[in-house]
Amino acid sequence: MHRVTVSPTPLLEMRGIVKSFPGVRALRGVDLTLQPGEVLALLGENGAGKSTLMKVLGGAHRADSGSIAIAGQETYFHSPHDSRRAGIAVIYQEFNLVPGLTACENIFLGQERTRAGFIDRKQERQRGAELFRRLGVQMDLDAPCRRLTTAQQQLVEIAKALAFEARIIVMDEPSAALTSHEVERLFDIIRDLRRHGIGIIYISHRLDEIFSIADRVTVLRDGANVGERPIGQLTRQQMIELMVGRELKDEFPKRAVAIGTPRLKVSGLQRGRAVRNVSFDVRGGEILALTGLIGAGRTEVVRLIFGADQRDAGDIQLDGRTLAVRTPRDAITAGIGLLTEDRKLQGLILGHSVRENFGLPNLDWLAADGFVKLRREREEFGRFVDKLRIKVPHQEQHARNLSGGNQQKVVLAKWLARDCEVLIFDEPTRGIDVGAKYEIYLLMNELAAQGKAIVMISSEMPEVLGMADRILVMHDGRITGEITDVAHATQEQMMQLAVA
Repeated sequence: MHRVTVSPTPLLEMRGIVKSFPGVRALRGVDLTLQPGEVLALLGENGAGKSTLMKVLGGAHRADSGSIAIAGQETYFHSPHDSRRAGIAVIYQEFNLVPGLTACENIFLGQERTRAGFIDRKQERQRGAELFRRLGVQMDLDAPCRRLTTAQQQLVEIAKALAFEARIIVMDEPSAALTSHEVERLFDIIRDLRRHGIGIIYISHRLDEIFSIADRVTVLRDGANVGERPIGQLTRQQMIELMVGRELKDEFPKRAVAIGTPRLKVSGLQRGRAVRNVSFDVRGGEILALTGLIGAGRTEVVRLIFGADQRDAGDIQLDGRTLAVRTPRDAITAGIGLLTEDRKLQGLILGHSVRENFGLPNLDWLAADGFVKLRREREEFGRFVDKLRIKVPHQEQHARNLSGGNQQKVVLAKWLARDCEVLIFDEPTRGIDVGAKYEIYLLMNELAAQGKAIVMISSEMPEVLGMADRILVMHDGRITGEITDVAHATQEQMMQLAVA
């Protein structure tokens, strides 16, 4: 394990940080320290204050009170530019890149190298190539960022941080859309940055990663610091209990449910090379997991079932009846609901209220004569706010202002209101905290107990093993294996099938 030399003067010291918004006290006197060459994991449930604290550090928010010291020197940030000049780089989950600019142009945007009043492209290219060599990767410096993979865009963000010699780098959910191989490469880069004395603040809901990369853990809950320990002094269970403030007896509360006859049946699904002759069924009361590496074709399969993409061939049946699913409307009418992988782009209209988002797929029974029955809509949504414990100050709150976990609950609410017979959960717990995950698992159990057919796509192998009754593994658009004895299955077994 990496040993951090504790300096008498921390690289970063935040003391008594308080920040309030109208009606909400987001930070309640938070303390945080970071040593040179340390990876500090910042943990907490959605809404605990992690993002607000990092926005204060990044200069996007001004604290109401409290102090920030960099290498012992107290400083004040009035803007992100001030934070950046102090040597702080924040790599947000949604990257801050200009899609139409090249990788090289993005790296030096705002800090262009000039000669005689003109941008020195040659010097920038040399410096850009040098930065990527330091990161141990090859990169097409002339490629527009819109054409780069998520992992490549992340490398551009890290290169940006190194270009202005950042001493502190914040990484917010950096592995959310990476493959396991890309995550390992990211960890290698973090370890190299650590050796050069750079302090890293690492935010993630994937606890396995925390044990792999972090030196120390700071946990926030309800805007306050509730724990700070070296990673070696925490078990996974202790970490979870610090985050949620209560004991969770079982991280994956799977319960035995009587599994019935096949309800959803797909046969010979085909779409180019993305989905190749895929056939399976899902029984009532069953949670069927579709897993595999990113790009294996899992999401493409469920998009065909939901009518979001057109299939070249194949049949879809529900309760023995062949469905003519050509559009999502057809699927919804037939009783199929899809919680999309990207809730922000595909599951919600972020600029609309949570009430309006809830009502959108339910207008056939929430509207009459072309007008929405607002009172009924509010009453119905209110029921689900209570049932799912959605933390929202009022129903007119814009969806973009909710935490990830609460956004996911709003998406869940609109499908539960339709009483769908088949529910497809595509990465249902990505980017949400362990407490919200637990509540979603309980809900999946409840739906299974009602006889619903559930398809769950997940890249997190512990989640698949913890919640599925049966597992289908995909690779290159095909189903490469089926695991029926989930209780005795292993991650290694799934991985062998995933790379077959």
